[in-house]
Amino acid sequence: MQMKKNLAALAPLAVVASLLATGCDASGSSTSSDGRTVVKLALWNYDTTPEFKALIEGFEAKYPDIDVQPVDILADDYPDKVTTMLAGGDTTDVLTMKNVTDYARYATRGQLEPLTGQVAELPQQSYAGLKDFDLDGKYYAVPFRQDFWVLYYNKALVKDADLSHLTWKQFADLAKESTKGSGSSKVYGTYLQTWRSVVQAIAAAQTGGDLLGGDYGFMKDQYEVALDLQKSGATLPFSTASSQKITYDSQMTTGKAAMIPMGTWFASKLLASEAAGTNDVDWAMAPIPQVRAGGETVTFGSPTAFAVNKKARNAEAAEKFVMWASGPEGAAAIAKVGVVPAYSDDKVMETFFGVEGMPGDRVSRQAMAPGKVQLEMPVSEKSSDIDQILTEEHELVMSGEKSVGAGLDEMGRRVRSEVQ
Repeated sequence: MQMKKNLAALAPLAVVASLLATGCDASGSSTSSDGRTVVKLALWNYDTTPEFKALIEGFEAKYPDIDVQPVDILADDYPDKVTTMLAGGDTTDVLTMKNVTDYARYATRGQLEPLTGQVAELPQQSYAGLKDFDLDGKYYAVPFRQDFWVLYYNKALVKDADLSHLTWKQFADLAKESTKGSGSSKVYGTYLQTWRSVVQAIAAAQTGGDLLGGDYGFMKDQYEVALDLQKSGATLPFSTASSQKITYDSQMTTGKAAMIPMGTWFASKLLASEAAGTNDVDWAMAPIPQVRAGGETVTFGSPTAFAVNKKARNAEAAEKFVMWASGPEGAAAIAKVGVVPAYSDDKVMETFFGVEGMPGDRVSRQAMAPGKVQLEMPVSEKSSDIDQILTEEHELVMSGEKSVGAGLDEMGRRVRSEVQ
């Protein structure tokens, strides 16, 4: 979810080379061999991201005269490639907005088609994450999925513990109690992914802290929870997880961790591995633990949206795809594969919980209805630079190279001196 900066300075020859390398040459035909209107859709990891296939197939079933052709890009390369494509005048019709920060940059550069009028006609109360795409009252994308963080758990490992209203202290205590064994057979009470958001975005969402502000004292307690879990042996050490490239998926599906805080996208991965016969864990979801007991459940997340390229060859058909995919029919299509749509109503959520293998117990349903979802990273022209600083200092704190206090002080110093 991180991205590199300074792409605008790429030379024209480099732009052309990158476009050709990704198969995004602007010279493609606007109609297919059978006369259908072609809509090219930029996306990532098509074979392992089930919602894209579900949306394309569902849309083409309703609009057989339109041929939606995926332009598949590696997930890690996606932000850089799309930035390069747009800089080079590429005409790919629909662009998937992987995060709101990238969206804001493309929209403010005039690279996306306005969709403000179309958004005005939507039942906006039914769309999670829609307001995150509001740029001074104008919209250039519409969200089709809304991910947020919940707590996944292995039922056999947490036994009869009540996970419905955990505080972080209670979570840490339960993780320590659930840790068993030693050496290669050890089962950890939890696994904390190495991303900075696991600590920082949670702290910001649940304390009201500002990730762009330059004062990061609000993260102190959350870092102390994470480091205490490491010290007690209740979670895999950060340095080990980083150097060995441990994945949260493997920790859950091999029964190596009892609880894992993770985004709602993980549900579809678990369902897919169950269907493939590589995951026999009896799992469920609970609300993400909270800083304080009582009150509404506050978590963090990020919407994913579709936008129409300002230079799209078939803008009308592209717009039709965007509005269908983000609406009730598109929501139903991705709910069927265990992906949380941005548009939601009772019928859509019943479809989601009706997926074979999806836990439908009371606490899992509670997890899917948080009181508030805070945007993972605020939108600003400074977001990418600050994100890089926060990531670098997070790694130093979690690996023990800096104390919590020194790390938080350095985050603030660097943000104030290098960005603000």
